[in-house]
Amino acid sequence: MASASTPAPSRANEPEQPHVQPEAKWRKFVVPLLIVLLAAVIFVTITWNWNGWEGSRVEQVTDDAYVRGDLTPLSTKVAGIVRDVKVTDYQQVHKGELIVQLDDADFQAQSDQATAAVEAAKAAIENNHRQRELQDSRIARALAGIDQAKAQIIAAQAGIDAAQAEVVRAHAERARQEALLQTRSATQQKVEQAVAEDERSAAQLASRQADLEQAKTLLRGNEDAAEAERRAKAVLESQDLQLVADLHAKEAALDGAKVNLGYTKIVAPDDGTVGEKQVRPGQLVSPGTQVISFVPLIKWVQANYRETQLSNVKVGDAAEIRIDEYPGRVVHGKVLEIAPASGSQFALIPPDNATGNYTKVVQRIPVKIALEDSSFANSLRPGLSVIATVRTSR
Repeated sequence: MASASTPAPSRANEPEQPHVQPEAKWRKFVVPLLIVLLAAVIFVTITWNWNGWEGSRVEQVTDDAYVRGDLTPLSTKVAGIVRDVKVTDYQQVHKGELIVQLDDADFQAQSDQATAAVEAAKAAIENNHRQRELQDSRIARALAGIDQAKAQIIAAQAGIDAAQAEVVRAHAERARQEALLQTRSATQQKVEQAVAEDERSAAQLASRQADLEQAKTLLRGNEDAAEAERRAKAVLESQDLQLVADLHAKEAALDGAKVNLGYTKIVAPDDGTVGEKQVRPGQLVSPGTQVISFVPLIKWVQANYRETQLSNVKVGDAAEIRIDEYPGRVVHGKVLEIAPASGSQFALIPPDNATGNYTKVVQRIPVKIALEDSSFANSLRPGLSVIATVRTSR
């Protein structure tokens, strides 16, 4: 007996299962994993080593850069009326060129008065010198009188010695004649002659003694006169020191008057360009009034780099400057100076991060770049926008 076989179910109507290749499965898991790993690497690079990567670049570029130059406001030092303005707006000037002239009549009068005072002080010193010379002659005359008095004293002393000897001889002769008269050996006439001779010699001795006293008195008078003349000369010498000091004071006053007179002329301190005039003829100005601004020829570039860009930048590195006013032109220079602090520290009110909420902001450090083409640099205007590129040594 034949067994009835159950027919196998038909698979013709069932959908065919897709064949999954092993390579497709590998891509399904590896590609997302690579994306995650790449994102992780980027995140780590940015958070951990971004500053090192940025600072290690050979070329450091910033567009926060501008042409700089010294802007000097020229002001008045003295009060006065503006007599003339010698320049026009934005005119080029040379060193020492007159810019503004103030009325100098008052200051000129003060200078003339100070000059006259100096001349008077010099005349007083010269007069003092002449008086000292006169005192020297008086002292010399007094010293000559002293010498003469001393000579008279010597002569009077010699006369006294001679007169004393004559007195002794005459007195002895008188005594002898009187003794002879007692013995009738001499006549009355001889005795009278001897007496007269004795009295005459005594009178001569008294005269010589008087001459000695007169000579001594003359000596003392000449010595006192010489001492008085010396003291008068000492007074003149002390007056000379005072007059010299007064002369120095008058000369200092003259210098001050001349300086104030010079302040009536405001001149260019160097070669450069002036700005817009701020005063007009006839205007009364006071000390400190700004009359005009002056811009010298020397220009440079100040590039404000982020602190993360200055890892390898140093003084002397080469730089390339592109100025917006001159598109396509590249100006070469070099780093001249790097600021000792960030720009925020030089602000009027430096930030104080120790108070309040804190948000970290990348600081910028000013870098001064000198241009090699000085003639081109002199033609630039401060404030022009610049793109600065510094090539580090790495």
